[in-house]
Amino acid sequence: MEQVLQQLINGISLGSIYALIALGYTMVYGIINLINFAHGDIYMIGAYIGFACTTFLGMGFMPALIVSMISTAILGVIIEKVAYKPIRKSTRIAALITAISVSLFLEYGMMYFVKAETRTFPEVLSSKNITLGNFVFNNKDIYIVIITVVLMLVLQYIIHKTKTGMAMRATAMDSEAAQLMGISVDKTISITFAIGSCLAGAAGVLVGVYYNSIDPLMGMMPGIKAFIAAVIGGIGIIPGAMFGGYFLGITETMVSAYGYSLYKDAVAFAILILMLIIKPKGLFGKNVREKV
Repeated sequence: MEQVLQQLINGISLGSIYALIALGYTMVYGIINLINFAHGDIYMIGAYIGFACTTFLGMGFMPALIVSMISTAILGVIIEKVAYKPIRKSTRIAALITAISVSLFLEYGMMYFVKAETRTFPEVLSSKNITLGNFVFNNKDIYIVIITVVLMLVLQYIIHKTKTGMAMRATAMDSEAAQLMGISVDKTISITFAIGSCLAGAAGVLVGVYYNSIDPLMGMMPGIKAFIAAVIGGIGIIPGAMFGGYFLGITETMVSAYGYSLYKDAVAFAILILMLIIKPKGLFGKNVREKV
């Protein structure tokens, strides 16, 4: 039981990262029904911005985190304006191909500038173990969970308590009706991309601090895992993305703890397949009848 609880603690840290990235997926899909496969690469760029801030500019952890979040938010808006806005009324397959193209462009563009080798992230947070009874906590785990929870609470406040959040919810429900009510749909979509990319940038810095290594292709698998997390909770539903991230992180950690670390990715994809077969709308989603 102690081993299970210890792995549960580790799984919450990993799940926090998945949840932050999954929030961006689910927000964008909820607004414009687009699966932004470039989102994982924005997370990667956030990690490199944090690396540059701490290595070359001598910043501490929190300043580097804030700079990375602001930079990735701007990058998200640019990507939306340049790549996604022109094809917003095109077919879904066109949007999907564009998203994959943007993902590859970011990956290999970054590889051109920073090269392909793995970089060691500076030790901006000293690693300390905190023992409570039979359980051992690392201070990095605590930082990750606290920052993730704070960001999620801020996001919930924005969505449910501000005019911007009201505009986002109205646009997600019916963009044409929202436009008739005076809401700028283009501006709302840009803000959605900015917030989602901001959270991905934060996840990138947290991963760099936690694992102490980054590379240009680091966003591929976590991006796909975050998509799985969003599907588990119900893509387009923000609480569902949070739950899915934590569920997937804990599941992967438990699989690794019992000696099957080579199969943790297979387990994640098996969960995705089962979810799509049994409950395609996700655990928090509802089946909606479409009138024809």
